[in-house]
Amino acid sequence: MTVDQAPNRPLQLTADGQLRHFLTLDGLDRAMLTDILDTADSFIEVGERSIKKVPLLRGRTVVNLFFESSTRTRSTFELAAKRLSADVLNLDIRTSATSKGESLSDTLLNLEAMASDMFVVRHAQSGAPHFIAESVTPGVAIINAGDGRHAHPTQAMLDMLTIRQHKGGFEGLKVAIVGDVLHSRVARSQIRALNELGAAEVRVIAPDTLLPRDVESLGCTVEYDMQKGMKDLDVVIMLRLQKERMEGALLPSEREFYRLYGLDQAKLALAHPECIVMHPGPINRGVEIESAVADGPQSVILDQVTNGIAIRMAVMSMAMGGQMSERNQNLAGGEQA
Repeated sequence: MTVDQAPNRPLQLTADGQLRHFLTLDGLDRAMLTDILDTADSFIEVGERSIKKVPLLRGRTVVNLFFESSTRTRSTFELAAKRLSADVLNLDIRTSATSKGESLSDTLLNLEAMASDMFVVRHAQSGAPHFIAESVTPGVAIINAGDGRHAHPTQAMLDMLTIRQHKGGFEGLKVAIVGDVLHSRVARSQIRALNELGAAEVRVIAPDTLLPRDVESLGCTVEYDMQKGMKDLDVVIMLRLQKERMEGALLPSEREFYRLYGLDQAKLALAHPECIVMHPGPINRGVEIESAVADGPQSVILDQVTNGIAIRMAVMSMAMGGQMSERNQNLAGGEQA
């Protein structure tokens, strides 16, 4: 399944509008996104306790199914699940049956036979979490931890939580996403979330070679000159150069990219004085961002990391709640029949 084939339908919602999978932000309205943010807010204080646990997923089994390498995303999902009191299985794909020729469907069937309740899926192929959500036994929640160039919905939502914390809301905000938009699943989810939550303007700033075709159709304006694009910004989100996904010479050099599009103190000074600086990580210092900016007073990058745990706790608890509600309704319907 490709990104163009990734379905946009109520697969991730129950009949009464609750979350049962979290695959994409497409199809989720402002009320649902706000509910996710509000739920995450309620979990932030859990990380400040001496015992950092709540019993919402006690007795549940969460499988981290990562077909791509990740440190930050995988570790925050694991922490989120454990803080919800779930049992966690981290599947090492390098030694798993799929690397020995077993199909993804057969691997999933074996995991379901172990009474798994939730799969957290990261995959290089766009649409893989949708395929899994359509293939697994009903009652197993699927959370998208990033698929191809399609979506990274939990990253976008932790970014939205960070913006809301520092700006109070989204109305009137001017936000720019800078860098490798072409290969970024994060950028696509961020643009969707910002527009749905009511940001006044979403800009992308990048060279033409790092922009997808018809990027404006995503709901943003395009600026090729960073000096112009930085003016009056309230939020600037830098993106990592995804060299592992690049085919051909899309950039003259990293040094030239940094000169034109890297965020340094001089470029940041063109934005609003209270503009916050974000980056989904990992950071390439001196390529996308200057250390003085990444570590400076306007940077909220570490807040993003902290908020990642709360957002993932929110999504996992809401999806499991939706699955249980649907299961109970089905049982009640069967008894009445």
